[in-house]
Amino acid sequence: MTAKRFLDTNVLLYSISNDPRDGIKRDIAIALVEQPDNALSVQVLQEFCVQATRASLPNPLSHETAVAFVRTWIERFSIQDLSVSILDSALEIKAATRLSYWDAAIIAAARALGCAELLSEDMSHGRKIGGVTIVNPFR
Repeated sequence: MTAKRFLDTNVLLYSISNDPRDGIKRDIAIALVEQPDNALSVQVLQEFCVQATRASLPNPLSHETAVAFVRTWIERFSIQDLSVSILDSALEIKAATRLSYWDAAIIAAARALGCAELLSEDMSHGRKIGGVTIVNPFR
């Protein structure tokens, strides 16, 4: 499986949102998640579980439902494990760019999987870091 694009947590969260205010973003995110050549990281899957099941949400997912989504995505997409090399790369990216460690780790994971694009609304659209271009699909 060849991954062309790496999906950030916000894309996954919009794909399951039932908030009427997220309608357009949800449609875009669903179309992206339905593509077969995506990549994720363990970090992104962890963040998804934490955020999608938060008790402070109006309609949080149950633990079982969140796990079902994660298992589906693990079967469908390339997944970058957490590793010392990802940690080292993320620390280098953080030092060079002043991004948060967590954003740097996502870029490091995307780069490790050979993704040309990182789809995220949380980072600067069009910025290139380590051969990965950040694209905000919701612009």
